[in-house]
Amino acid sequence: MLEILRRIIQEVNLASDIEEALNIIVTRVKESMQVDVCSVYLSNEPLKRHILMASDGLNPGAVGKVWLEFGQGLVSLVAERAESVNLDNAPDHPRFFFLAATKENPFHAFLGVPIIHQRKVLGVLVVQQRAQRRFQEDETSFLLTIAAQLAGAIAHAEVSGEISGLLTNVADGVTLKGLPGSPGVAIGTALVVFPPADLDAVPDRQVPPADLEMEVDVFREAMAQAQADIGSLQVRMQSVLSIEDQALFDAYQQMLSSASIIDDVIGRIRAGSWASSALRDTIAAHVRVFENMDDPYMRERGADLKDLGRRILMCIQKGRHNPPPYPEKTILVGHEITATMLAEAPVERLIGVISAKGSSSSHVAILARAMGIPAVVGVQDMPVTRMDGRKLIADGYSGRVYVAPSAQIRREYERLAREEAVLVAGLAELRDLPAETPDGYRIPLYANTGLLSDISQSLRSGAEGVGLYRTEFPFMIRDRFPSEDEQQRIYSEVVKAFAPRPVVLRTLDIGGDKSLSYFPIVEENPFLGWRGIRITLDHPELFLVQIRAMLRASIGHNNTSILLPMIGSIPELDESMVLIDRAVCELLEEGHKITIPRVGVMIEVPSLVYQIDAVAKRADFLSVGSNDLTQYLLAVDRNNSSVASLYDSLSPAVIHAIKLVVEGAARHTCPVSVCGEMAGDPRAVLVLLALGISSLSMSSSSIARVKWVVRNVERSKAQELLAMVLTMESAKEIRAYLDEALIAAGLGGLVRAGGK
Repeated sequence: MLEILRRIIQEVNLASDIEEALNIIVTRVKESMQVDVCSVYLSNEPLKRHILMASDGLNPGAVGKVWLEFGQGLVSLVAERAESVNLDNAPDHPRFFFLAATKENPFHAFLGVPIIHQRKVLGVLVVQQRAQRRFQEDETSFLLTIAAQLAGAIAHAEVSGEISGLLTNVADGVTLKGLPGSPGVAIGTALVVFPPADLDAVPDRQVPPADLEMEVDVFREAMAQAQADIGSLQVRMQSVLSIEDQALFDAYQQMLSSASIIDDVIGRIRAGSWASSALRDTIAAHVRVFENMDDPYMRERGADLKDLGRRILMCIQKGRHNPPPYPEKTILVGHEITATMLAEAPVERLIGVISAKGSSSSHVAILARAMGIPAVVGVQDMPVTRMDGRKLIADGYSGRVYVAPSAQIRREYERLAREEAVLVAGLAELRDLPAETPDGYRIPLYANTGLLSDISQSLRSGAEGVGLYRTEFPFMIRDRFPSEDEQQRIYSEVVKAFAPRPVVLRTLDIGGDKSLSYFPIVEENPFLGWRGIRITLDHPELFLVQIRAMLRASIGHNNTSILLPMIGSIPELDESMVLIDRAVCELLEEGHKITIPRVGVMIEVPSLVYQIDAVAKRADFLSVGSNDLTQYLLAVDRNNSSVASLYDSLSPAVIHAIKLVVEGAARHTCPVSVCGEMAGDPRAVLVLLALGISSLSMSSSSIARVKWVVRNVERSKAQELLAMVLTMESAKEIRAYLDEALIAAGLGGLVRAGGK
């Protein structure tokens, strides 16, 4: 059964469209379970109908033309319960409803299972048999497994519009649900960006008729280059491989010169596709042939063909010297948008970002906020390869993406975008005003940064200093560890630019999702592994060089503090302090006129929350890293879109943890800042104000919005809100309550599209 299941899933994954996938399911399930009927009903929410969309065994003429109203028949019973229904004689059941057009009157045994994706019932998979009998437990399990696989394909098809094409009378446009990444509204055209040599990530892209032969030439040149590369590899391996093993390269060359593959790709190009997607579809079709073979050896040849396809794609990409055609209003779309992809886009055309992966605190969201660009992340059901060139609206407040929106939706969002532009212009007037509540509570607002190019933007935003300088960026853009002098020059530029305003330099924080090409760290669970202070304490030579560079950079300004990341225990903190003292002594002995720095500790490992008195006695200040603290408290990988919806820094657990930190620090008169993305969330600012946080540090693009909150909400009012928040048991409840408070204060434009 497992082998049958594997083959069916494989076929479904390789189907060219949802209609083919549904037909594969009903045919293969009927054969495998040896039943008389297998059918798929898809649920149409707007019309409140379960529509028969595929069947092997019922009247073929009924497919797509008959349906059961919601609440009608056994199919509705399965959907309502969201669990299987197994009957030996279906016509005897009170919910049985006979559809004459299906000609199902001879069938008695019935087994229906729900097709569920992210808690939503998308349809029902049904098998029926003439004889009266109860389906066995293993048969039910088999059908449930098939339905789970089918759910993903249906969800993708809903997004791409294929379902709309199959179901009748469906409203125009599709709405995708993701997570808010960066506030704002973007109305523009999708440009799909993707990593190199990844066939599965290649988007559909149509080519004007005049350019088709040029695409054919690109493909032919890539094939020639791939053949040359394989030939070079074969020559190089002659001395280490036997003649028999070398035959593999001959097989590769035969595949590369296969007329059927070449002709198929060129045929697809001449039908209007660009070379990359033509290659993708051709390789997928030929791989499917291999994987459907009974001989295991021949099935493995499908993997060889995939490898060759990736090699040809790499050659195609090398042969293209022009950047992609960025639309005038570009919304970048991808499985995972990287910093490089953002950097390559022309700033004057880039208006939004949509990523299938990530959460509100993943790097793509942080970068988008730093750039002031609306972003939606964690859009799991997005068929990325089919999004290129589509008209989109990205709502960075609600996390919704509208694909091919109706004229009515577009007009409404254009109105909201105009209101937001007025809001942003008004916020600019706050730049030089203090962040002080109407009842006199002053809270400095600092910038998070990591690139020298961010300095001017941070200064223009009205930042009162740098609350977090991420020193890992200079390490990440090099092919070796930067020297002490190189680091000193970089830190000096930041320190000098902001003097006399304070600058907090965080020591090297690599590991987790931040790696160095020249210092690879491979771990099964990197976020719980070797990262942050754990690495630098294991390599004191790196730590000492960095501390020395920081201290030297501060000479003449004396506005620099040092921040230690990922401290998880008191011994780690003590060991770090010993090394800092050693660096201070070394520099003083060498004649450098340095001052002893203020040293802070990041509170991001939950263990420190419960040792806060011991930490506060040793540190000059504390800085709550809300991104990682939330991640570790809630056991949610913030970069994993499958669980990203569970990640919320307004969780009661996070708020209570920060409360413990503030109370513990106050006993030792140790100031506490918040430097995670929570600091830039207008809702969270209400809570942090009430808790008595000493300062906030955020992306420079968030400073004006946060200042607007601070200057319009009395701290006494924030404390009233906090009293109620502390009684609440879910992040959803807290978020809704704080949204209402902001709207009541006339600050609704901070949490929803528009300026009101």
